[in-house]
Amino acid sequence: MPTNRATLDELYSDRALPLIFGHRGASADAPMNTLPAFELAVTQGADGIELDVRLSKDRQVIVIHDAQVDQTTDGHGAAAHKTLSELRELDAGSWFAPAFRNTRIPTLDEVFEAVGKRLFINVELKSETLRTDGLEQAVADRIRHFGLARRVIVSSFNPQALRRFCRLLPEVPVGFLYAPDVPRYLRLLAVGLRHAALHPHHSMINAAYVDWARKQNYRIHTWTVNEPARALTLRGLGVEALITDSPRLLHETLRG
Repeated sequence: MPTNRATLDELYSDRALPLIFGHRGASADAPMNTLPAFELAVTQGADGIELDVRLSKDRQVIVIHDAQVDQTTDGHGAAAHKTLSELRELDAGSWFAPAFRNTRIPTLDEVFEAVGKRLFINVELKSETLRTDGLEQAVADRIRHFGLARRVIVSSFNPQALRRFCRLLPEVPVGFLYAPDVPRYLRLLAVGLRHAALHPHHSMINAAYVDWARKQNYRIHTWTVNEPARALTLRGLGVEALITDSPRLLHETLRG
């Protein structure tokens, strides 16, 4: 059995499958990776959220997708080159809509405090190097601090980051993220990684894929599913979790 599979099975117990995870929150209706997006995911009926984490210059775990702050704030430059205090000065909402003006980049602590008891949380490690920058240790520390080991899944496109995390907090399930264009060397590095789940792009999933994953004893969490017809097909195939920009739409489609 892959490491952490028993913990992952607890997540599914007494819940309708597939689970619905808000991709960076309810990011179709609020600025991605912000507290308003995560709170809206609760309102829209999500079972969980997916979010991205990086380290600030002063080693705080911040929730942001891109290495640069330019796309989702009014600032410029690398998030890793700014302290948390400097990042707090940025507006992370106006780019999406005026109603979200002065929304801030949250820390992982703030997300755990806000929704950690109400939603399952898929933490994606945005680690672009094979050597550690300390992100895995910092995330493990925050999960321990909040006592959320049974409410968190950790994922990454970087299998080395997942290996490091597993050594630090083996009771937390991990999932290997990949897509058709992921370099072959990363897939090869994932060989032997005792992950409980696979997180493929939904375009890769068909009946043969599901059959193969079942034989390997993997759960399947897929992204980013925004079309009702595709969501129904994936449910029919037995996929355990769908990551979507619109929890509301998938909730209406699958449970309405």
